[in-house]
Amino acid sequence: MNAASIEHATVIGGGTMGRGIAQTLAMCGIETALVDLDQAVLEAAYTGILAALDKGVDRGKITEQLRGETLSRIDTTTSLDDALSAGTQVVIEAVPEILGLKCKIFQDLGERLGPSVLLATNTSSLPISEIAAAAKHPERVTGMHFFNPVHIMKLVEVVRAEQSSAEAVECSLELARRMGKEPISVMDSPGFASSRLGLVIGLEAIRMLESGVASAEDIDKAMTLGYGFPMGPLKLTDLVGLDVRLNIAEYLAEKVGAHFQPPQLLRDKVAAGELGKKSGQGFYSW
Repeated sequence: MNAASIEHATVIGGGTMGRGIAQTLAMCGIETALVDLDQAVLEAAYTGILAALDKGVDRGKITEQLRGETLSRIDTTTSLDDALSAGTQVVIEAVPEILGLKCKIFQDLGERLGPSVLLATNTSSLPISEIAAAAKHPERVTGMHFFNPVHIMKLVEVVRAEQSSAEAVECSLELARRMGKEPISVMDSPGFASSRLGLVIGLEAIRMLESGVASAEDIDKAMTLGYGFPMGPLKLTDLVGLDVRLNIAEYLAEKVGAHFQPPQLLRDKVAAGELGKKSGQGFYSW
């Protein structure tokens, strides 16, 4: 495994994270197949990538040439067979945070692909070792936890499963660097580093709002102006998705401790369909 020699990649899952990963891979010169079972999701993903690239050109962040080259390197397909037929050297899975679904995908990938193909899962909290155990040659499996929006956010958590080889971890770190990211290496543990720390702050901000300590705007301002956060914890929760935060909180409450128990306000908003930016309403109106 050598990140510098990767020419073909496959991303499974055409949602927000998958399309961002595909765009970033293509921007660094890698031919990328983006796979999703739903053609409508793929069409929305391509539209989102196009919009992000156009915005980059308008703001002078990228050139017209890079925009065109990036688009030329991205192929969308509903067929995993087609995606893998070009001789993919790395597969990054970015489907919803459902452990059984991810394990099923990695079992399938393990059967289809030889041991030299790097397999990575983009998850913010699920156990990498369990996902790796589903695949043949689990030593080539790592976690690569990207952050939204992928083409802008610099951090990637490279998560070492119990089975991960040093070669697979190093390849994941180097691939992240090739993509213009700053990776950190963490052991497989509930919530890894970023989700565990970030969620503690986010849940406490929700409890403060719930008990009337301050408004959402002022709680966020306390963290942006007082602590230098680029974004307040409540606005970030809106961007991540309240449902996503709730699922992670419930998982960490079970695995780590009661201080991750979700506030009732979070449960109520998710039950009401107030999921954040993607639904138009969360702690803010979008």
